[in-house]
Amino acid sequence: MCGIAGYLTDRSVDEAVLSRMLAAIRHRGPDAEGRYGKGKYTAGQRRLSIVDLNTGDQPLFNGGKSVVLFYNGEIYNYSELRKGLEAKGYQFRTHSDGEVICHLYDEVGEELFSKLDGMFAIALWDEEQERLILARDLPGEKPLYYSLLSDHELVFASEIKSLRYFPGIDLSLNHQSIWDYPSFLWIPQPATIYASVSSLMPGRMLIADASGIRIKPYANPFSGHELDLCDDAIVPTTRSVVEKAVISRLLSDVPVGCFLSGGLDSSIVATIAAKNLPKLSTFTIGFEDLEDPIHGRSDESPFGESYAKTLGATHHTIHVTAKTFLENLETFCRNGDQPTGISSGLGILSVAEAARKAGIKVLLSGDGADECFGGYSWYEYLNDPLFSTPSGALQTTGDVSFQNFGLPVRQRIEAMRAYSPQYRAWAWHYYASEREKGRLFSRELANSVRPSRRFFDEFNGSDDWSAGDYIRQDRAFYLPNEMLTKLDRMTMAFSVEGRAPFVAPSVLALADKLEYRHMVRDGQLKWVLRRAFEDVLPEDVIRRPKHGFNVPIDHWLRGEWSFLVDRTFSADSALYKHGIIDAKSGDVAREMLRDRERLNGHSIFCFVILNMWMEMWG
Repeated sequence: MCGIAGYLTDRSVDEAVLSRMLAAIRHRGPDAEGRYGKGKYTAGQRRLSIVDLNTGDQPLFNGGKSVVLFYNGEIYNYSELRKGLEAKGYQFRTHSDGEVICHLYDEVGEELFSKLDGMFAIALWDEEQERLILARDLPGEKPLYYSLLSDHELVFASEIKSLRYFPGIDLSLNHQSIWDYPSFLWIPQPATIYASVSSLMPGRMLIADASGIRIKPYANPFSGHELDLCDDAIVPTTRSVVEKAVISRLLSDVPVGCFLSGGLDSSIVATIAAKNLPKLSTFTIGFEDLEDPIHGRSDESPFGESYAKTLGATHHTIHVTAKTFLENLETFCRNGDQPTGISSGLGILSVAEAARKAGIKVLLSGDGADECFGGYSWYEYLNDPLFSTPSGALQTTGDVSFQNFGLPVRQRIEAMRAYSPQYRAWAWHYYASEREKGRLFSRELANSVRPSRRFFDEFNGSDDWSAGDYIRQDRAFYLPNEMLTKLDRMTMAFSVEGRAPFVAPSVLALADKLEYRHMVRDGQLKWVLRRAFEDVLPEDVIRRPKHGFNVPIDHWLRGEWSFLVDRTFSADSALYKHGIIDAKSGDVAREMLRDRERLNGHSIFCFVILNMWMEMWG
């Protein structure tokens, strides 16, 4: 695990530039530093030592040292790959999981990425061909950003803040990204907050050589496996695939821990981990127990504590309050790398800090189970007959969404019935509407952008969406942009590696083949996952409904955090000075926060963080 940075350019660059780029991502790798520079290619990494503590420093090389590798992540099937390569005569210098990448490149070239089961951001330099290959893992667990300097030159890094130190890079703000941000709480990939910086998409490789720069997808190594979808077969298959994914992700030469809320997903991961490790540390957030309009009470810590005792784990409950999170807000903003309004990330940040203090460098998470097995509360309504009934011309805009918790569910669904499937995809899951954003942003910005619903048009432009389409869209869009980004940034803030077994390529391949009936049945979410593990989990865990870590952001912004709203929408704010909001935006924000019919706090929190981010980096 590490952070990587580098550049491929014909121009003269001071060697101190790489030092500054690496210093910006030191939190991703505080244990060691490695560098390489020859000709037009210069790169380096900061290492967090987890596997092969003694000989795993980078760069790593092939046999002839013509292939130079820096990479961030873990290759969980490296042992199997190594045995195959050694049988063909390849000789290894280290015990690092990453060294297999160098020799695989010699063996199969660019096809190597379709053979990796892991999470990674890779920079591979072929010195003989003068070819740079950047690659990112299939689910999108590890980040990788780049900026093109010309049609054959670029600069890259694990975090955007590192790119800021490359001389002459264009740091113009991307107004389209700023517009999209309050709809989702994050900026959808491949765009970023900067117009000239892009995120390499999950499951893609970027190739830069004399013929130019191009981006190509690669295949999931498990995608060709056939599955029997009958109940008697799919339940044990799910058990086997998930167990293997969790066990493989216990790979570590340092202690491993787990997030443990006591819900289904984290309990499955912790149960398998506890069975396969000599000892396990578990971590739960203990929260001030406010009433949550979505799921009831906020605090899940008693459930986590109870199940940790059952497992015999060393358990840690991290008690937090609104004051705790307020004190951590700058750290949250800085380590988000670009503006992010995912307030639940504050909880992950607190867990990562506690884990690091407890000597834990690796934390396993239950993230991804909802998108792969059908766990979100609105999924049970996706097959509602109401949506198959023609309702005249379909709307491509509207304000009512599933966030309107002041309305009965049937009333929300009736309003959403009039939406096109693409806009309904926004309404099920997301936040600020197009009209609301038009009132919050300045007219100049609002008139220069495209609607955010275009992301759903790109997924499926027809009006024929099945229930499964909405879940697949969440898996392709929400999962990497929100869940995996949040896990990576907030754990790495304290030099802890977050791992999500439920997004293993094998699990993703399984999920792609599941039908809606496997995920939602008889009003029960994640049906097949519950059946697969019902013999090893307590009945109360199996039956417990979905309960996310829900920060009462509306309550805080109306109360003890209201001064943040005043500051954000004042004439002295960075947002106002940059023309992103106008003088009336604050009145609109306060009006939205007073709305008892709908939760608008996260939409407004996006502006709070955007303003803080601009003051920090502007």
